[in-house]
Amino acid sequence: MFKIETERLIIREYAFEDDIFILKLLNDPSFIENIVDKNVRTIEAARNYLSTGPMASYEKNGFGLWCVVLKEGNIAIGMCGLIKRDVLDDIDIGYAFLPEYCSKGYAIESVAAVKKYANTNLGIKRVVAVVNPENARSIKLLEKMNFVYEKMVRLAPEEKEIKLFASIEK
Repeated sequence: MFKIETERLIIREYAFEDDIFILKLLNDPSFIENIVDKNVRTIEAARNYLSTGPMASYEKNGFGLWCVVLKEGNIAIGMCGLIKRDVLDDIDIGYAFLPEYCSKGYAIESVAAVKKYANTNLGIKRVVAVVNPENARSIKLLEKMNFVYEKMVRLAPEEKEIKLFASIEK
C-alpha cells in the first residue's frame, strides 16, 4: 500500500474506514470557503466521494489525494496529494487540514513530501497549485515552497477565478 513518511506524518491512501474523517473535513467551514462545497453530508456520500474521487484517481492515475495522519496517535488530520484535472495541463497539488491542526507546520511538511514524491518517483518536474485569491495562508505556504504565481484560471465555467501557482524542479 502507498505511503510517504515524514518526521511527524504518514501520508497514505484513503480507505473506506476514513469516511467519518472525510465527512468532517469536507464540511469544515474553511474547506467550504477556501476550496469548494462538495455537498457531502452523510457517511454514504463520504464513501461515494472516496470511491469516485481519491480511490478512482489511484486506479486511473497512480496518485490522488491522500490522507495525512499524525504518527503520534495515528490521527487523520488532513489531506494532501496530486490531482489530474481535465482543465489543467499540469498535475495539481492540493491540501486541506482540519482547523485544529493548522499553523503547526503539517501542511508545509506534507506539501514538501508530496512535491518531492512527484518529482523523484513520478518524474513530474512541473507541479501547479490552485488557490482562492483570498486564502492568504495558502498563498504564503506556496510561496515559501517556491511556487510562483502565473495566472488566474477557472476550474469550471460557473466557478470564480482562482490563482494558479507553479513550481518547476530542474
